[in-house]
Amino acid sequence: MSGSLNITSAMADPALLDLPWHLPLDAWPNENIASLPKGISRHLVRFAHLGGHVVAIKETTAEMAKGEYEMLRTLQRMEIPCVEPVAVITNRSDGEGEMLKPVLVTRHLKFSMPYRALFSQTLRPDTATRLVDALAVLLVRLHIAGFFWGDVSLSNTLFRRDAGAFAAYLVDAETGQLYTGGLSNGQRENDLEIARVNIAGELMDLEAGGRVADELDPIRISNGIVDAYRKLWKELTGSESFHSSERWRISERVDRLNALGFDIEELAIKTDETGTTVRIQPKVVDAGHHQRRLLRLTGLDAEENQARRLLNDLDSYRASYGKTEFDEEMVAHEWLMRVFEPVVRAIPLDLKGKLEPAEVFHQLLEHRWFMAQRQGHDIPLAEALSSYINDVLRHRRDEATMIAPDTGLITMAIGTVPADDDDEDTDWRLKV
Repeated sequence: MSGSLNITSAMADPALLDLPWHLPLDAWPNENIASLPKGISRHLVRFAHLGGHVVAIKETTAEMAKGEYEMLRTLQRMEIPCVEPVAVITNRSDGEGEMLKPVLVTRHLKFSMPYRALFSQTLRPDTATRLVDALAVLLVRLHIAGFFWGDVSLSNTLFRRDAGAFAAYLVDAETGQLYTGGLSNGQRENDLEIARVNIAGELMDLEAGGRVADELDPIRISNGIVDAYRKLWKELTGSESFHSSERWRISERVDRLNALGFDIEELAIKTDETGTTVRIQPKVVDAGHHQRRLLRLTGLDAEENQARRLLNDLDSYRASYGKTEFDEEMVAHEWLMRVFEPVVRAIPLDLKGKLEPAEVFHQLLEHRWFMAQRQGHDIPLAEALSSYINDVLRHRRDEATMIAPDTGLITMAIGTVPADDDDEDTDWRLKV
């Protein structure tokens, strides 16, 4: 290592010193590089092995690297879904003393994929719609927190499977700004228009390359984020007036927000001078209603829809075994020991990287339901599990790391895709 290297990091990981910082990022040896699907970026980005995990390394300027590092740390403290910042490396130089670009290091989000990796042959309209809906939820959460993104796009987002839907995570925060007083309507609309235009462009780019289904309309899909965003924003922040005799609508509003996965910490309730009209408005809305309940009851950390599905199975377990009058936490512990954990332990070691445990459990329940529909009777969980492992899970791509194989690949202009793979949700591996 040449020169005096500066490392800014909140994590005391000595393995950072073992990476070849004296080399330009595009010259790093293969032994350090992890071959993972990579989204489109204006900067050079490489994935590298760091200890027992993988990190993304982006070459940029010192000012931008430090700013994005601090912004990501702030967003993490606010519990906004985003990648975890690891370090900023500056004062890099090669063996000749020539200065190299500073880098930002972030931890790779396990089981996540860039949008291009969520299909193999063609992107179907329903998959594209689910991605856009997930991005709309993320954008609403960011705006509620007072964050102006400035570069909303599918490329700047990572997606994780979430019980039939997707959960979106912010990847690139270099253009973002946080406003403690909240965002104006103009700022929100600006971000929304940026999202609409960028998504349309990304889908048109795929369309030009023959990578989308014929029935997919990029303009309709991109306009969908506007509709999805405005509906969710109105539900989360909009005021509602009704007659004082309809006070049940207060609980109904709270239930609707809970069903969407949000909690209300504070609800403003006002009446008019006559006391006949009531006006309510959520003042503080937190995402993760089902996640927090599942974590409190079982200690399991899952995405919101996964948590909702696991909680539904937990509630069914309570009802099926006549335990509705028992303490909820006690029954949750029993369900965890007797239902969830045996399923996770039954997954063969070589299949552990296919999907995260909560998604495996969700898909198992789906598989069991379809088996019961076909056979016309209930299916024991053990029988469904054996069928799911052998007929479904064993044939999936690994999503823990999604490392590209060395053989059986068709080389494309912008990357590689697995041969003979017609699953629209399998990964599209891009060489790095």
